[in-house]
Amino acid sequence: MMRIGSGYDVHRFGTGDHVMLGGVRIPHARGVVAHSDGDVLLHALMDAMLGAAGAGDIGQHFPPGDPRYRGADSRDLVREVVRIVAGRGFALENCDLTLVAEVPRIAAHRDAICASIAAALGIERARVNLKATTAEGLGALGRSEGIAGQAIVLLREVDSA
Repeated sequence: MMRIGSGYDVHRFGTGDHVMLGGVRIPHARGVVAHSDGDVLLHALMDAMLGAAGAGDIGQHFPPGDPRYRGADSRDLVREVVRIVAGRGFALENCDLTLVAEVPRIAAHRDAICASIAAALGIERARVNLKATTAEGLGALGRSEGIAGQAIVLLREVDSA
């Protein structure tokens, strides 16, 4: 059996000197307002995986008001989601991620981001794809007020035999 999941996350910009994307620290004039590290790509990925496995969402597993997750490294949370998904009899086949932001530009960081995500997931780099687009100046994202990530994943049932 195969199952598809989708995820979305958005954070507004605030004070700071970097954003976390796929577990990679990207220098930027602003940070994001978030309880954890605010990694929109990994948050969208986790929601997609949990959804495909029928396991709820990241807010259920890692409540934003819980002090244990204050400033959390989202790669640690991804590893926990991999365990949750495996516990339900599934493994990640591939993921396709989209960053929606006017800034920062990620072309120079794309390979590092994909490698970081693959390492957190425990899969081959070739099974992680990352695209980036802008909002063409429209809305809050287009005005560079924040950053968003989208993810689509394919899970496969793991043969328990």
